[in-house]
Amino acid sequence: MLLGVIADDFTGASDIANTLAKGLPGEGGLRTVQYLGIPHGKAEPDVEAGVIALKSRSIEAAAAVEQSLAALRWLLGQDCEQIVFKYCSTFDSTPQGNIGPVAEALARALDVKGVVVCPAFPGAGRTVYQGHLFVKDRLLNESGLQNHPLNPMTDADIRRWLRLQTTGGVGHVDIATVREGPASIKAALRKQDNTLVIVDAITDDDLVAIGRAVASCRLVTGGSGIAISLAANFIGRGLAAGTGAAVIGMDGPEAILAGSCSGATREQVDIHRKDHPALAIDVAGVLDGSVTAADLTSFLLANRGRAPLVYSSGTPGEVQAVQARFGRETVAAALDGLFASTARELVKAGIRRLVVAGGETSGAVVSALDLGALTIGAEIDPGVPVLLSGGDEPVALALKSGNFGAPDFFTKALERLAGR
Repeated sequence: MLLGVIADDFTGASDIANTLAKGLPGEGGLRTVQYLGIPHGKAEPDVEAGVIALKSRSIEAAAAVEQSLAALRWLLGQDCEQIVFKYCSTFDSTPQGNIGPVAEALARALDVKGVVVCPAFPGAGRTVYQGHLFVKDRLLNESGLQNHPLNPMTDADIRRWLRLQTTGGVGHVDIATVREGPASIKAALRKQDNTLVIVDAITDDDLVAIGRAVASCRLVTGGSGIAISLAANFIGRGLAAGTGAAVIGMDGPEAILAGSCSGATREQVDIHRKDHPALAIDVAGVLDGSVTAADLTSFLLANRGRAPLVYSSGTPGEVQAVQARFGRETVAAALDGLFASTARELVKAGIRRLVVAGGETSGAVVSALDLGALTIGAEIDPGVPVLLSGGDEPVALALKSGNFGAPDFFTKALERLAGR
């Protein structure tokens, strides 16, 4: 294995696995496999990039560090030359962690400094300028992410945010240096006494330049955009052939589970339910036991062939009201459990195409299904590939981060999962 990725959630893992498998246009990517948790035993010998999906974004920082270091040990055991710590392009975290503590712990374990921190993903409207993170034309804390139910982002200055999470200083490489090219970026990183360094990026070309500059770095951190040219580094050295994503598809009964409350997912839900069966989850009913996984499963199975959807996506006001009544952690745990149980019953009943919206929801679902390694297929929308499990009864999956995907994502995803 050439490159190993530690991702802090399951949709983020799919996102960067897609980037590595796709590679740069005309050059191809790496043979990439996504692992749901830390694997047991050795990787298959033909795997060039291994992406370990953890569910560590919103847990206690100490536990996130412990899980990430365990993932690092496994990847180093596969002889990986380079490690990437992948987090959300909207830098989802709190002043207590977990991005800073995990990044610092990985850097200490690998004994490196001047580690790139770059959540930019221009294709999805995320850019970094003067150390500030933007979502399209809005500062992060004015983009709606300040209302995130688990990790509200109230400051767009990610240098300042990281300083709250870390023990050392945080450096910065500005866009002017990035535009001078890989040699200048590399020189600026080498001068750093700081462990972590925010690097500006506004376009994909900026990310390509950063990727070229870190070709020999043991550790890189960022959103999936940081990996745009990492595959090309290995292909250029003759260590990989540039095969790219597999051609896969699985037709069969379908279901959609949406647990994200992001603006993008709410729009997707509104569009989809106009022409397809859709069931809104009564969160209070989930908490008092009157709404169960059996109810969701029954609705979805009764509407097979019609792209049925169940969703808990609410407006920021609705989410805050429910959290105030029951408690944030209680609500999150109840919904995770509900979606996990529903997914298990669906697959047991023969569902073979499953679309899941929301990072926490996706993590709960795939953990419950215990599907093992996933093969990376074609891209559905930027950052969201087709995934296919192994075994005698494979399941095709689309795991969508809340803010990703076009307005018609749900119907498009089901078609792509079927290979159409």
